[in-house]
This record gives sequence, C-alpha cells and structure tokens, in this order.
Amino acid sequence: MTQPSLDIVAMGGAIVDVIADCDEEFIRAHNLPKGSMQLLSPDQADELYAAMGVAREMSGGSAANSMAGVAAMGGKAAFIGQIADDQLGMIFEHDMHALGVRFDTPPLPRGDDSGPPTGRCLILVTPDGQRTMNTCPGASHELDAADLDRDLIASASILFLEGYLFGPDKPRAAMMEAIKVAHGANRRVAFTLSESVCIAGRKESFGAMIDSGGVDLLFCNEDEALQLTGRTDLKRALTDLSIKVPTLVVTKGAEGATAIENGVHTSIPAAPVGEVVDTTGAGDLFAAGFLTARCKGASLERCLWTGAIAAAEVIQHYGARPIADLKALVKL
Repeated sequence: MTQPSLDIVAMGGAIVDVIADCDEEFIRAHNLPKGSMQLLSPDQADELYAAMGVAREMSGGSAANSMAGVAAMGGKAAFIGQIADDQLGMIFEHDMHALGVRFDTPPLPRGDDSGPPTGRCLILVTPDGQRTMNTCPGASHELDAADLDRDLIASASILFLEGYLFGPDKPRAAMMEAIKVAHGANRRVAFTLSESVCIAGRKESFGAMIDSGGVDLLFCNEDEALQLTGRTDLKRALTDLSIKVPTLVVTKGAEGATAIENGVHTSIPAAPVGEVVDTTGAGDLFAAGFLTARCKGASLERCLWTGAIAAAEVIQHYGARPIADLKALVKL
C-alpha cells in the first residue's frame, strides 16, 4: 500500500449558494420548509430567486464546504463534483482553487444552453439565524462513474461522501464505484447523511450501503439516526448503527456531539458561541474539523472538539465557509 498524498477527497454536489435575509412572513408566504431543505426545478428556482431580496453569491455544496474547512485547517483536500460550463461553474471552480482545494472535474458543455446549469442553492436566513435551503441540483446530478479520477480517490486517506448526492442513479453509482476504489486502496470511507429530508426516499439504499460495510465513519444527527433505523428510541437507534459502522458521530446542535467507537461513547458540549448569525454549514464544518483531526492522529475526543470549534466559527457569520483563521482556533 502506498502512502496517501492527500488527507481527504470528497464527492458531492457542486453548488453555488445564493444567500439573502428574509422575515418570517416571506417563509410562510412561499411555503418554505423553515430550517430545512427542499429540491426545486429550474423554473421554481427562477421564481423564488426573483422574489428574494439583495443576495450574496458564494460557492457552496455540503462536501465542498467541508473541504474548504479542511484546507483552512491546513489539511490537503480535493473535491470531485460536476459543474457546467457557465458563470456559476466558473465561480465554483475559481473559489475551490483559491481556497487551496484540488478540483479537476471537467465542466459539462452547455452548447445551446439545453444542458443542465451549475447547481444553485437559494438560502433564506431569518432573524433567528435559521437557514432555509432551496436547492436546484442542475449539473451536480450528472456526475458519472466513468469520469472518476480513480488515482485521485486512491491517493487520499479518507474518501468523504455526502448524502445529498446519493439519491439520483448516476451520482449514486459514481459514489459506489468510489467506495470500491477507496477500500481497494485500503483507505477509509466517511459518509454524512446530510439532512433528514434526504432519508425518506433513500432509506433502503443508505441501509444497503451501510450493511455491506461501505462506511467506516458515519456522521448524522439524532433525528437522522431515528429515521434511518426506523426506531423511536434514540439509544436503540444509535446501538443499531454503531454495530454496523466502526465509528459513529452524532451531532446534537447546541448540546454538542457524541461519538461511538469500539463500543466506547465519547461526548462533548458545544463550543462557545458569541452570536448565532447563520447556521448554514455548521454540520459541514463539524465534519471538516473531525476529519482533519483524525488524519492528524488526534484522539476521538480531540476530533470531536475540533469539529465543534470549526462549526462554532462558521455559524457566527454569513456563509458556509470559514473566514477566521481556523489553524489558530483548532491548533492541531
């Protein structure tokens, strides 16, 4: 087995976030799932975008945000995700390279503009800091297994996959192929369930992947654990999952996080926060911190704390990527 040249390579949706403030009435008037996520068609996305106030555009996508966090903490990261040859695609590619994240996935040609555009997520932030996400996946759902850079996947200590992209047939097949490549190179696979809304139509495929031993490290929150296992008792749900995955990490928002590894439970409180401005990216940065610390050989408790510190930084400003010096904050 060769030594890895990268810490983490992630596969996920290549999405550009469009973020705007709004009041509670806007959420109600447009029937948006406050604090959650829904998928939109291009026409629906155009309609909602037209109704939004002044917006800020920045590259996003769950796993891509995590890789931005890894790079900000000094880790060596790469990202695999499909963009289109359009303005938002150029923004996404530029931002990943500027952050120091390797991103080599060729864009899909749009030609006569009949092809899918680069994915976008319209994010509405209410005064309480809650974010309501409305995602039009676009080209991100066209990621094809045939186009994977297998050498890149095999070169990383950890392959990190996001649940958002595990639904459509084409990217799901690409993720399953990536798991084979990573395990064939004796690398570890981490997976995040991403969002409760993802589980309803994907419970069977998520379960099959986990049951087959495809996941070495699973990130989820308490509600996702209950939904995935079908349990109503959280303790039994976590027991079920911890039997199937070597490392289970459960985030609990303001109550902190817990990890179960080799039957041992390790818990931490949430890191201190001055003011919650925008919770977008909290889970993404938690995963980034945890995985970066793990690649550096930190203890399980230190991995949890690193994730908590990174998550606390990102929720104190707008956007899903860090702006403070994470190297100084996490001190790995």
